[in-house]
Amino acid sequence: MTVIRAAEAPQFALPGVAFAGLAAPSRGSSDLCTWRLTVEGAFESPEPHTLDRDEVFMVVAGAIKLTPTGDTIAAGDAAIAPAGSPIQLVNAGDTAAEVIVAIPAGFTAKAADGSVIGTPPWAL
Repeated sequence: MTVIRAAEAPQFALPGVAFAGLAAPSRGSSDLCTWRLTVEGAFESPEPHTLDRDEVFMVVAGAIKLTPTGDTIAAGDAAIAPAGSPIQLVNAGDTAAEVIVAIPAGFTAKAADGSVIGTPPWAL
């Protein structure tokens, strides 16, 4: 069994979003990746991306949308973004949102223009 302590989880950041790496192949999970997102209040990612696997978002605090015109997903809710669907993360409130994300290991991301982004470092 592998335990990833919150204080020891690897940290990554993009503008407006902080990632705490939890389960991943480099941390003992061969089939599943999870991470904790902290999304700044009123944040909207600049452009959508797609993934080649289904991705699950479980909101712990605050509220998000997976597209600017999508449904609001509040604390206690979960949403599934099917493989290939555009994701453009939006914080639906003015305070930070906390989200747990899960996806099969080995996924690949693509930018809106179709260029390959690959697998982000928090999921390796």
